[in-house]
Amino acid sequence: MSTELQDWGILAMSQRERDVLAILKAVVSGDRTVTEAAGLLKLSARQVRRLKGKLKTQGDSALVHGLRGQPSNRCLEAKLRTQVLAAYRQRYRDFGPTFACEKLAEEGLKVGVETLRRWLLAEGLWERQRRRDPHRSRRPRRACLGELVQMDASVHEWLEGRGETIVLITMIDDATSRVEAKFYRHGSVESHLDLLGVWLRKYGRPLAVYTDRHSIFEPHEKGRPLADPDAQTQFGRALGELAIELIRAHSPQAKGRVERSFGTAQDRWVKELRLAKVTTCEDANALLAKLLPDHNKRFAKPARQPNDAHRPLGRDHKLASILSIQSERVVSNDYVVRFANTFYQLLPPAYPGERGGRVVIEQRLDGTLHIRFGKRHLPYQEITVGGSLGGSAPKPRSLAHQRPMPVRRRRDGSRSRTPVPRACSRLPDARVALLRSPILPAARR
Repeated sequence: MSTELQDWGILAMSQRERDVLAILKAVVSGDRTVTEAAGLLKLSARQVRRLKGKLKTQGDSALVHGLRGQPSNRCLEAKLRTQVLAAYRQRYRDFGPTFACEKLAEEGLKVGVETLRRWLLAEGLWERQRRRDPHRSRRPRRACLGELVQMDASVHEWLEGRGETIVLITMIDDATSRVEAKFYRHGSVESHLDLLGVWLRKYGRPLAVYTDRHSIFEPHEKGRPLADPDAQTQFGRALGELAIELIRAHSPQAKGRVERSFGTAQDRWVKELRLAKVTTCEDANALLAKLLPDHNKRFAKPARQPNDAHRPLGRDHKLASILSIQSERVVSNDYVVRFANTFYQLLPPAYPGERGGRVVIEQRLDGTLHIRFGKRHLPYQEITVGGSLGGSAPKPRSLAHQRPMPVRRRRDGSRSRTPVPRACSRLPDARVALLRSPILPAARR
């Protein structure tokens, strides 16, 4: 695919490569120094200078590795791996990787210690040995605005019993202690996504978001290990689509910046809400919008470096779609999707692979529901019938309004006791009601 795009003059780059390209262009233009770029990219200054030189001579394609998609020159044959693992299972089951490597070499099966360790870990034949925890020291602030943003929620008696119970969700920049906060009725995933959208529209995309291990940020599904790298929550999926790293803290002390900000807020903002006689969540947010500028002016600190590490939102970053609750559903053969015990009829035009394929149901923060197939949002119509497909049959009409049943007559003119049977539908009554529904569109072509 990348070769075809290059033939057309289009360079296919990953999100990481595009971010590196933007920082290196800032170095070339003189807006950033090599040392600053090295810190943001987590590379050495020498490597940054090397990439800068390649960018000047070769253009944007210098950041794409020429051997992408090619097998490694050092990869071992699959046959050797099969033989090594078979010998390990038969004779060296309880051997460590180092000792097993020595014994395998005596049999003529030469493989590196770390290669064998990696193979055994992949097959579940070896477990990593626990090491003593390192000495922990205080973590310094990040250098630039937008490198790391901490996020947390505080359940507190903010209104002191005058009204409804509300929750404060806060995002604070690690380098400057700049705060963005909002009150919500519930500390749900929708509330966290809403505040994340406020930060993104105001500042842009930070490099990383630092949270705790609440189920909003880390999946706690039954039967799934907590360290599963493939597991994602709705919040984690949204950050992944925005190329924002999600870092989960192992203790409240690790994200002490936002924890200490809650102490200040619970001391000052509770009294401000009391003086203003606030009783609702809407009034609390209206007052908070006036308090935040003075709070940031009073408590925010200048960053060690004046650069802003936030990245702008791209044209493909549709925040309304990304910051939504998404679920997958299968399209039936008649282009009907069932979600939350409701049926939705997809309207023309139909796209290849849509029937029988999977669509994404987006429950957006504004309360609307959208259905997406790939990158296309499909038009649909809710199917509303008098009863559900599995419900009770419709009530019969009154017998007084029915026509008399026709009867047979004998050749002599007398009536027969056997009435003439009427044609009747073999479909269930609920299915007949669905077919008679006037809102059902014609079959999709």
